[in-house]
Amino acid sequence: MTDAHKETIKVLNDLIETSKDGEAGFKDLAENTKNVELKGVFTTAAADTASGAAELQAYVRQLGGEAETTTSVAGDLHRRWVDLKSAITGKDDVALLNEAERGEDVAKKSYTKALENKDVTPEAHALIQKQFEGVMRNHDKIKALRDAARAQK
Repeated sequence: MTDAHKETIKVLNDLIETSKDGEAGFKDLAENTKNVELKGVFTTAAADTASGAAELQAYVRQLGGEAETTTSVAGDLHRRWVDLKSAITGKDDVALLNEAERGEDVAKKSYTKALENKDVTPEAHALIQKQFEGVMRNHDKIKALRDAARAQK
């Protein structure tokens, strides 16, 4: 395995972990809202994020690597904090959307860092760029929903 493949696998596995965190986070948010529209948005985002992770995992395996399959410890701890905070403060849509946007900010940062890595293969860079565009669409949608929910308060 070439050094470029090793670095690419490392970068992709980091993105898989970020995606798995996002998937778990969106599932958690879907379970914690009573708003039917938001439940649908969060459920769809979880499925989209899972699909992205699966695409990255397949590419890692194609390169001869072992694909990440789990969430990060930091992501797990954050979801438990959100659960605790939700139990104390209620499951307010604005609060849930704030958490969703925070998670999307993390994904945006992870993908930006991956895109800046000059050691990944050109094919992986193209895949990362394609997925980054989806991350940005998710981020912008969540931010718009959050801003609208804030305006209604």
